[in-house]
Amino acid sequence: MLVAGVLCVLYGVFVERSWYQLRRYRLDILPGADARPLSVLHLSDLHFVADDRRKAEFLRRLPPTDVAIITGDILGEPEGVEAATEALRPVRGTLGSFFVLGSNDYYRPRPLNYLRYFTRGPARRRLVRRSRADDLTRALVGDGWVHLRNVRGDVLLNGTPVEVMGLDDPHVHRLDLRAASRRSPDRFGLAVVHSPDPAPELAALGYDLIVAGHTHGGQVRLPLVGALVTNSHMPRRLAMGLHRLGPAYLHVSAGIGTSKYAPFRFLCRPEATLLELGPAKH
Repeated sequence: MLVAGVLCVLYGVFVERSWYQLRRYRLDILPGADARPLSVLHLSDLHFVADDRRKAEFLRRLPPTDVAIITGDILGEPEGVEAATEALRPVRGTLGSFFVLGSNDYYRPRPLNYLRYFTRGPARRRLVRRSRADDLTRALVGDGWVHLRNVRGDVLLNGTPVEVMGLDDPHVHRLDLRAASRRSPDRFGLAVVHSPDPAPELAALGYDLIVAGHTHGGQVRLPLVGALVTNSHMPRRLAMGLHRLGPAYLHVSAGIGTSKYAPFRFLCRPEATLLELGPAKH
């Protein structure tokens, strides 16, 4: 039993953690029978460190897309700003590139107490040190990415009118739901947020597609059980993948990286996702 446990740990650290994959979903949800297809690349939780060549190489090999979206936790440490910026240049969308930040972009990572994830006791306040969120934002915006920090706007993507909205990280109480009110409900509604926690509210507001990350898909999953913990208020069955929330679709990415203090995945491979959007079928 001990040997099996050790082998699982070694597999999670040295094999699965860097066993990147590209998932694909087809969604016929664009308004209008003559709407032209849109390809959307969804990346999340990259957790870049200063030397992350295998991750950068995976990103470089991804197919070109119309739209690229990053749902936060781009940094794994402050020293990863330059590596992340360079690695993300090849994945920019031909029509639009959008991102939001997560807590690991705002604050430096710290060693984890793994047992706290399995308990429900009150979290102790601890001193946190700021990371390089401003440097990261300036670098990405300089490369053509749009920072959706509690803002919304109307864009035209391959002929489809889209209302795109992004919320700052709910996990560290930076979101402002006032920015989420729809002003152009006749347009296709796209909502971008780090944590999936506000997804029910966004679906109720009329967004057609909601993309989020943060959960790492649980990072450790067991057969028949799924994710053990997700660090989210949403049900564990929604920790990764594509789901319906009433009339809306929610995609939660399992992410590409891990915290440098928890470099381990089990039955939860790191992933990028290609969402291929087509006209709605009536």
